[in-house]
Amino acid sequence: MSTPAGVAPPKAHATHEAHHEPLGFWRLYVFSTDHKVIGIQYAVTGLLFLLFGFSLMMLMRWQLAYPGAALPLIGNLLGEARMPGGIMLPEFYNELGAMHGTIMVFLGVVPLAVGGFGNFVLPLQIGAPDMAFPRLNMLSYWSFFLGGVTMLASFFVPGGAAQSGWTSYAPLSIIAGSGQTMWLFGMVFLITSSLLGAINFIATTIQLRAKGLTFMRFPFFVWAQFVTAFLLLLAFPPLEAAAFLQLMDRLAGTSFFLPSGLVVSGQVLTNAGGGNPLLWQHLFWFLAHPEVYVLILPAMGIVSEIIANNTRKPLWGYRSMVYSLIFLGFMSFVVWAHHMFMTGMGTAMAAFFQTTTMIISIPSVVILTALIISLWGGSIRFNTPMLFATAFLPMFGIGGLTGLPLGLNVADIPLHDTYYVIAHFHYVVAPGTIFALFAGIYYWYPKATGRKMNETLGVIHFVGSFICMNVVFMPMFLVGLAGVSRRLYDGGAAYAFAQPVLHWNVVSSWGAWTMALFQIPFIFNFFWSIRKGEKTGDNPWQATTIEWTAPSPPPHGNFLTPPEAYRGPYEYSVPGAARDFVPQSEA
Repeated sequence: MSTPAGVAPPKAHATHEAHHEPLGFWRLYVFSTDHKVIGIQYAVTGLLFLLFGFSLMMLMRWQLAYPGAALPLIGNLLGEARMPGGIMLPEFYNELGAMHGTIMVFLGVVPLAVGGFGNFVLPLQIGAPDMAFPRLNMLSYWSFFLGGVTMLASFFVPGGAAQSGWTSYAPLSIIAGSGQTMWLFGMVFLITSSLLGAINFIATTIQLRAKGLTFMRFPFFVWAQFVTAFLLLLAFPPLEAAAFLQLMDRLAGTSFFLPSGLVVSGQVLTNAGGGNPLLWQHLFWFLAHPEVYVLILPAMGIVSEIIANNTRKPLWGYRSMVYSLIFLGFMSFVVWAHHMFMTGMGTAMAAFFQTTTMIISIPSVVILTALIISLWGGSIRFNTPMLFATAFLPMFGIGGLTGLPLGLNVADIPLHDTYYVIAHFHYVVAPGTIFALFAGIYYWYPKATGRKMNETLGVIHFVGSFICMNVVFMPMFLVGLAGVSRRLYDGGAAYAFAQPVLHWNVVSSWGAWTMALFQIPFIFNFFWSIRKGEKTGDNPWQATTIEWTAPSPPPHGNFLTPPEAYRGPYEYSVPGAARDFVPQSEA
């Protein structure tokens, strides 16, 4: 529902725009400093990377389902060096595995969740005209884009792309081919992008919030992005330093991560000596566990906004959710070594990291419980954003509960590096976080374009994706509990103990290929609706947060008049109010 100020914006919009000289195409759409354009750039680029990373996974699924069989149609197109006669080589499978993980996490989910939604929505939700440092914001996107292109280009160098997993463990990664060098350079660009963005988000949130918007009047999405920015700022520098050290080991003859007496293909590695491969693991996981929450926290913020709006009631336990979010961010820095129980750490250290891992589950449970209780007694509208948002809750719940055994030393050792770990992590990130991102796309699409996406296509997209996600990942728990390693390029076919569960590889693969078909309605809907979607007012969801008082799409500067916050973010179904929602900026 449009506000009175938004009923006749063309004249006011024109007056507003008259103060700014017209920008050319390149400054307006390519090298833009407008947070909204940069957010859309991040979102579209991230979605394209997600599609590419998903395509790599589908190639892997063929090899796992039918090891040694020629890939029909496209197998011969991938070249004799990778797939002679259409049959996948182990080296190419390792490339696909390493790049799938890297692309989905660092080039897909994080840029979409933080760069896309954070850039577009956060300044609007706090009533800001733009980000605090617009040029830094533009540099952040182009650093991300350059890092992504560098990584993808590694497929075309001699020896192919990185083959040492998305974790790039030393010493294997140091003696690998030249694609690993490009992986490291790409990672440096990506980390720099995240650091620039994090500084911008923190400064913007503190300095540019609207008058009257105190911290406890923030929408939960703003809190999620704010805490995420601190995680990026504090966790990424150790990995950037580690990437430079690994580059020096590869290119400058140092041995930060190379132990003494390393023999490669019968030859003693002359520059090896005095280094420690475990140092890389510590530096990597000190980033990579907070990175898990960089994926999850924005998703929780998106889901909270949509649940509050579509239940027509305030979030239950808003303050407890905020405090849990902050505690979650802090605790994410003291659990990293639960990924390293296999390294033989002492019992005292293992006990410490087991304890902190159990503790960090508590704030996640508080937030998830609050969201579930928020559904109770609500007048629920099951539109497409709400379908994806509610599906996030059980999917993230499964991911979280199955992670608890991995936080305990005695259970983690037999499960380590099996398909159980793959299933656990993907339930958090794939049907969990990615469902939340889809929910956010459907929810804020009208604000970005002035049009809604088609509901029928959205429901088809949701139902197919929900079923197929579970068909893909649920069998992996069974395969993992049987002891099958995640790194076997034949899916365990060479091992007698794996034979009873091999048929689940076929089930998972067909689930993945079917899920690809259900993304076609979304892709069509996304682009078709830009021109043909149902036109909407400024506030089609009848929401309360400040971004919905701006015109759709917002002009330069976002708001026709500077907004002011008079109340909390979720004033739904207030007793005695004329409507079932009272916007934050309404006096």
